[in-house]
Amino acid sequence: MKLIIAIIKTFKLDEVQTALNKIGVEGMTVTEVRGFGRQKGHKEVYRGSEYAVKYLPKIKIEVVIDKKNEEKVIKAIKDSANTGEIGDGKIFSVSIDKAIRIRTGEKGTKAI
Repeated sequence: MKLIIAIIKTFKLDEVQTALNKIGVEGMTVTEVRGFGRQKGHKEVYRGSEYAVKYLPKIKIEVVIDKKNEEKVIKAIKDSANTGEIGDGKIFSVSIDKAIRIRTGEKGTKAI
């Protein structure tokens, strides 16, 4: 099993969710996060005062999948989250040793 973690722009969430649903991904965890990468934040003006925004709002998506679907899921996220601009995000793939569904006690891929 694999845990796919994607950090994307906030307005791309619906497109990513739709793309994942089309390839059969039924569930995901979504968290609102803040951070920076190469963008290093930006400056904004509010009521005539300039201030630095160091941490930009992003969306973190976590999906646990069967290993055989890894490349298909990564491609769906990459294609649907891409704007071609700096700050599009990152995708990480992590191995999962064990998964257990609390309600039924199912284990492994049956639990996802």
